[in-house]
Amino acid sequence: MATCNKRNAAFRHLPRAVALLMVGAAAIAAAQDRPESLLPPGFGQPAAPASPRSTPRAAATPVRTTPGAVATPAAVPTPTAAPADPVGALIESLSTPTPSPTPSPSPTMDARMLADYELPASARRSLALVGPAGPGEGALDQNAFVGVDGRVAETLMRRLSAPLPSRWTSILLRRTLAARMTTPRGVNGADFAAERAWLLLRMGEAQVARAVVQSVDTANYTPKLYQVAMNTLLAASDPAGLCPLADGGARATGLGGYRVAQGWCAALAGNAARGTMLVKQVRRQHIADEFDLKLADKVMGASAGGRAVSMDWGGADRLTTWRYGLATATGMTVPEEYLSYAGPQVRGWLATSPSIAATDRAAVVDRAAAMGVLSNAALVDFYAALADDDQASRDQSAIGNDLRNAYAASDEGQRLSAIRSLWGGAGQTPYARLVLTARAAARLPVVTGHDEADRLVASMLSAGLDRSAARWRDAVKPGGDGWAMIMLSDPDQQGRVAYDQVGNYGGGDAYRQRMFFAGLAGLGRLSSSDIEKGAEALDVRVGQRNAWTEALDQAVADGQPGMVVLLCAIGMQTGDWHGVPPQALFRIVQALSSVGFDAEARMIAAEAIARA
Repeated sequence: MATCNKRNAAFRHLPRAVALLMVGAAAIAAAQDRPESLLPPGFGQPAAPASPRSTPRAAATPVRTTPGAVATPAAVPTPTAAPADPVGALIESLSTPTPSPTPSPSPTMDARMLADYELPASARRSLALVGPAGPGEGALDQNAFVGVDGRVAETLMRRLSAPLPSRWTSILLRRTLAARMTTPRGVNGADFAAERAWLLLRMGEAQVARAVVQSVDTANYTPKLYQVAMNTLLAASDPAGLCPLADGGARATGLGGYRVAQGWCAALAGNAARGTMLVKQVRRQHIADEFDLKLADKVMGASAGGRAVSMDWGGADRLTTWRYGLATATGMTVPEEYLSYAGPQVRGWLATSPSIAATDRAAVVDRAAAMGVLSNAALVDFYAALADDDQASRDQSAIGNDLRNAYAASDEGQRLSAIRSLWGGAGQTPYARLVLTARAAARLPVVTGHDEADRLVASMLSAGLDRSAARWRDAVKPGGDGWAMIMLSDPDQQGRVAYDQVGNYGGGDAYRQRMFFAGLAGLGRLSSSDIEKGAEALDVRVGQRNAWTEALDQAVADGQPGMVVLLCAIGMQTGDWHGVPPQALFRIVQALSSVGFDAEARMIAAEAIARA
């Protein structure tokens, strides 16, 4: 405790921007110091130096390297200098330098002159307003980061560890990062887009990240955005998307990856001879493994009249963004033993890749849904289509058939039986299966004393069907999980919850009881005296102050919703819900409610009960 007080005292003597840069570490320390469409439908609606090249291995077994270095997107090299081993920048995870406080220069004058020739002024997009989605598409308002020091926001994005344990926090963060927003002060709009896309990649959101980098005109690309764009387009299984960037990227960054891309882009444009020549030049310079260049040959072989390239994974010692992107784009299946070493974000990339067969994506879509990458509607559509896929296995077809019965069977008992089958019995239900059955659960009539009431409520709330869940208020067991989730999520809740009701919840599970209390307190559903009583009785330090809470309070006071969402995500940096301190949940739901995200705050609080 003394150490924590000294740390906080030190923060107070630092400039505010510097203190904010240390928030990521402070959020983790807060946990250690304790004494112990983009928006799913139906939500809240009324009624540095280069690393050495890898030597190809004869065996197909991947090698486990430093944690975080395998199968994660390659880190962004320093914007002002290209690495000595350009393709290696796509193959290894490097340390991530702090972004420069000054905006990056335009990539080259040649690119700008080309844009002047090709685009009329009316068709060019300004760097003052960058992003693919507007409020009508579920994203935040364009003023989400107005007034924020963009250098601080960039650093927080860079240091945020993702994916997050909370599906709903991830959904809200995605809506923030995808927004068509005004570029904050102190940063270049293209660089800020690069940081947004980089974080989206780590969240598993490859397709959204691609939309962000492509919302910047190529004439405005900076070295940093060129570097992030390569990783993004490969994670989205879209090597052809690099073609408008290949020449400018090669000039601006010197990355060997762009030089190779020039080759396959020439082949895809019908000039196979030039493409082969360009790749041969890279091959002669020995700046990439032969396996990686064979993948480029395979991409070129997909062009009209190109030769087919046969290869297997025997020459690869690990999965990288380069290998993932080119393999999936050319129909190669990534072996399970390589995915077993991959970060969880790769499951999100796979689940949304248009190049991968549905039968191959079936193994990862549930994980992607639990992460927030797939909505209830997307998950239902996926399994419904899989049921009619001739290539689907018997088990995969069975899921689609159960889903059809869960939603459309004429008899209520048949619908419930199908829902139970999808849940997988009476044990711990995978959260993604609750997401899958959300709207089927909402179609069931309310039955008092229903054996599955708690899981039905959790299922509905996983898709944001708050009023559908609230119909079960008088049917769930008082003091049970379903009751607790409704107390937290009901948008029409009248009055406050008495503290003795908090004391009766949890069934001896102290952590769940503390999270329930923290959620109610943060949402303002307990009186001030009951908050004080509960904080002392349950040892939930809602009054705790540190750099993270001070930054969060300041962002709320300044009316900066984008910064509030980003800081709330900082407070969620842990592997699962059990790593989230109750006092952090209190601060998160309180802050979100204060800047207009009451519905999201309620869903996060209810999710804590469902997934704790």
